[in-house]
Amino acid sequence: MRILRSVTFVAITLVGVVVAALPVLTQAQQKFPTKPVRIVVGFSPGAPMDIMARMIGPKMSDAWGQPVLVDNRTGGGGTLAAAIVAKATPDGHTLLFAHTGFGISAALLPKLPYEPLKDFAGVTQLGFPAGALVVAPSLGVKSVKDLIALAQARPGKMIFGSGGAGGGSHLNAERFNLGAGIKAVHVGFKGQPEVLIQILGGRVHYAVAGFGTALPFIKDGRLLALAVLLPRRSPLLPGVPTMVEVLPSYERNESQGMVAPARTPRPILSQISKEVARVLALPDVKERLQAIGFVPAPSTPEEHDKILRAQIESLTKLVVDIGLRSK
Repeated sequence: MRILRSVTFVAITLVGVVVAALPVLTQAQQKFPTKPVRIVVGFSPGAPMDIMARMIGPKMSDAWGQPVLVDNRTGGGGTLAAAIVAKATPDGHTLLFAHTGFGISAALLPKLPYEPLKDFAGVTQLGFPAGALVVAPSLGVKSVKDLIALAQARPGKMIFGSGGAGGGSHLNAERFNLGAGIKAVHVGFKGQPEVLIQILGGRVHYAVAGFGTALPFIKDGRLLALAVLLPRRSPLLPGVPTMVEVLPSYERNESQGMVAPARTPRPILSQISKEVARVLALPDVKERLQAIGFVPAPSTPEEHDKILRAQIESLTKLVVDIGLRSK
């Protein structure tokens, strides 16, 4: 009997010790970061996503007391960078800045070195890069409705340009064409600067271009912005309507965000998400983002998972509708 009581006492004591230690153990397991954090960017230094990563990284580093490093891995339109992160240890120390090409690659390419929805966990949406539907003043149109009317009067004779077939500027222009019910001829160029030169020369009639390349031309009057591709009007062009204002059927849901390898612990994802939201709300960061026309829109990891799924589904339907991919 004494032996039984002793064993029972020891067992109860051990259980008590384990239960009391659980919060400490959990805290130790979830401590983050414990080493440098790497943000992988699929573009070269100086690209918009690289600039944003280097804007956010130091602020995160200051708060965490660990270096936050930007790792530029170019190639395959961002797929090389994504493949690296997909295979990384799922502990939150390797992250991917997922630009719009992440969803486009998933929609266009049936075979990738990773599963876009299975191999990644959403961390947070970052926001929306600014773009505008632009024409040359010499075209003689003053609004989106004017451009649609001109294109409908000249079916198949209007030319729109982009920075390359299957890229964001191409797909956004195609989305406009579908929503407007117009037919036009697409011509791809090496990049958006070349497209704008062709518009200025009258050889291309319209394009969707990012603020980074188009805004100087818009400001000096050489290009006319008919609509901005943003959830709300841009303070940089307050007199220009959003596309949805003039074309309600237009839906642009490609945003930029941050993802981590699948199976990264949820508490770590939430911690990173909250830290990014804090940084995006800092006055100096908001000012710098506004200067380049970027609209911050952070989200929770759960929300970002849904956003990514919806983006890929929408883009897949688009590329099928315009004939870039069969069903």
